[in-house]
Amino acid sequence: MRRELGKKMSILDQIIAKKREEVAASKKAKSVTDLEKQGYFARSCHSLSMSLIAPASTGIIAEFKRKSPSKGIINDRMGVDEVTRGYVEAGAACLSVLTDEHFFGGTYADFELARKTNPGTPLLRKDFMIDEYQIIEAKSMGADVVLLIAAALSPSEVKTLGTLARSLGMETLLEVHDQEELDRSVGDYISVVGVNNRNLKNFSEQNVEASKVLADKIPAQFVKVSESCISSAEIIKDLKTYGYRGFLIGESFMKTTNPGEALTEFLK
Repeated sequence: MRRELGKKMSILDQIIAKKREEVAASKKAKSVTDLEKQGYFARSCHSLSMSLIAPASTGIIAEFKRKSPSKGIINDRMGVDEVTRGYVEAGAACLSVLTDEHFFGGTYADFELARKTNPGTPLLRKDFMIDEYQIIEAKSMGADVVLLIAAALSPSEVKTLGTLARSLGMETLLEVHDQEELDRSVGDYISVVGVNNRNLKNFSEQNVEASKVLADKIPAQFVKVSESCISSAEIIKDLKTYGYRGFLIGESFMKTTNPGEALTEFLK
């Protein structure tokens, strides 16, 4: 991320700066060769895009998230195995698990436990991907999909990371916020395009207007996903008329005492 000298760092800037430190430490702790020897690296991946467009799919990408920079602690009482199992039993088409610890309270162990608990469900590694090392790391953790955030990456970085992910059999979810990010980042190395309705500069709550505005700007070959600020079934029904097939929801479920049950009731 480039920013003007002396300008106050946004939350996204802070996250990326911290992430660079973490990746550097991870590289020293474990080599790429070691990652490629881990148990999940050789497994075949599930397809998020196929899961979302399947006739009986709910389209729900249900997220496990303990906390966020804007909301603080959301739910730190329930284990990732219990929550993700509940999501899958309720009908989630995909699971999203945060692996950023400093800002979101996620861990690599969370992801691996979610993978072990739900072997047949597509699993998205939700993190701030800035380095090829993280893509290989995601594969070794059992990820089927990686998130690439256009606001945090240059077009060449998106292409490099997306191409590597595809070569490893994973899909990529490109996250955009406006048409400029979409136009400069989309390419045949991307599998799914997600529109984040939340402002990443301050993580403030928004509505789903961003998804509606960009709906007809996303090339037809990409499955469309709306992310965040989806609080009711009526919103999903509305977004489906704009061509969206996937809906990433976490906070609405995680803030309840039983996220899996909350998804069940939501789908009813």
